[in-house]
Amino acid sequence: MKQLVNLSRGARWVVPAGVVVVVGGALGGSMISVASAAPSLPARTPAQLLASVAGQTSAPSLTGTVVETSSLGLPSLPGTNNPTSLSSLLTGSHTIRIWYSDPTHFRVSVPQSMSESDLIRNGSNAWLWESTDNTVTHLAIPAQVQHAKKQVHQPSAAPPMTPQQAADEILAKVGATTTVSSDTNVTVAGQAAYQLVLAPKSASSLIGQIRIAVDGANDVPLRLQVFAKGSQTAAVQIGFTSLSFVKPAAANFAFSPPAGATVKQATTGSDGARHAGGQQVSGAYEVGKGWLAVADLPSSVLSSVTASQATGSAGSGLSGDTGPVVGALLKSATPVSGSWGHGRLLETSLISMLMTSNGRVLVGAVTPQVLYAAAAQPAPAHTSQPKAK
Repeated sequence: MKQLVNLSRGARWVVPAGVVVVVGGALGGSMISVASAAPSLPARTPAQLLASVAGQTSAPSLTGTVVETSSLGLPSLPGTNNPTSLSSLLTGSHTIRIWYSDPTHFRVSVPQSMSESDLIRNGSNAWLWESTDNTVTHLAIPAQVQHAKKQVHQPSAAPPMTPQQAADEILAKVGATTTVSSDTNVTVAGQAAYQLVLAPKSASSLIGQIRIAVDGANDVPLRLQVFAKGSQTAAVQIGFTSLSFVKPAAANFAFSPPAGATVKQATTGSDGARHAGGQQVSGAYEVGKGWLAVADLPSSVLSSVTASQATGSAGSGLSGDTGPVVGALLKSATPVSGSWGHGRLLETSLISMLMTSNGRVLVGAVTPQVLYAAAAQPAPAHTSQPKAK
């Protein structure tokens, strides 16, 4: 199920109510702009803003364009010329167009250079079209899935990629560990918006603050920005650059495979359908909570990197381009050691990654000391370690 596997690798964007789509294209981060004059809105406290965003159970109909930009200070990575690759997602900018009527009627278009990818849901039918090789994957959605009242929770390994999902993820962390405030009102995609500011209290977090722009009329998150400590430039930002709260015409959801297209059928029980919510690494484990959470990845990550470097393949423990990317990061890391052992450390303004000699990979938006403390803990029972030689 090649196309659905490709969707799994690139399913980084999800429109309100759980719409998954491949990410592609490139636009400058300057497209996400703020008007010079703050718009006038009725006064609302940070607590009221939190409640309005957290209380959103459905999104209004809309048509818009979303742009994501990432500038994490990572070394040069392989595969950045492929807009759906992990490397491309970690660096640069990406854009998609969204037509959203309701959870069962939406369309997401991903423009690329000389090509296009579309994901369309029209009632009981879903289509994924890749113009590059003119292939179409069709998924017939069973009635029990269509009428399910509960939304399927996206795996924690899949990063939130729309303002709504990103805001939900961050709002879940609000509590005793977070300072919550509001900033000057802003204009995003022509919409007057409040600006909610969340800041970790711990000095061990590399995140300085997260700003969420909330639409003043519809309580919909319009933009999310993540700033490293001491930086005035967002390391990651996701936001609308154009937006209209108007129900799209039904014609936007009509789709017929183009002439000559190769059509493949998928089922909701297939691996591609199950993992369309995001790429997963088997055996991943989380150490710590909230802002100081660290992902403890299994030894298969590094063993797969070694295998991919030796054979030129992706390796059995990883899917897609993850092996070569981790390999590039490993080469640029600095040797470190401590009571926990020794390994290599990659440190940026927002992300730290520790690769230990016994095969563990620990990643988090935390200081290296937090990673060292996690490395000193016994490896999770389900995370296999390489045998001593």
